[in-house]
Amino acid sequence: MEATVLINWVLACYVDDVPENGGSCIKHGEEQIAIFNFTRRGEWYATQNLCPHKQQMAISRGMIGSSGENCEPKVACPFHKKAFSLLTGECLGEEELVIKTYPVMVSDGKVFVGIA
Repeated sequence: MEATVLINWVLACYVDDVPENGGSCIKHGEEQIAIFNFTRRGEWYATQNLCPHKQQMAISRGMIGSSGENCEPKVACPFHKKAFSLLTGECLGEEELVIKTYPVMVSDGKVFVGIA
């Protein structure tokens, strides 16, 4: 039996609020969410803003890029360079750290984040 997860699409910001090939942060309730406009790939991503390595709200200021043979999109924490997959949230190093990821939808110049 499969579980059904309902997603609530929340207006996070406008496309112009997020720099090209960079990130911004929004606050939803008590949670900070990092939103990335990966224009080199033509894709958008969202993750938690909290870096689990040193518990700093910094992921939105990290550098984005691609990793490995499959060019997996990633973000690196600006402080300690821990890299995380923007698809799965898994740490791309040896650590067993994970960040939460969210689906993103862009429509009519607006960026929506899916909250389960």
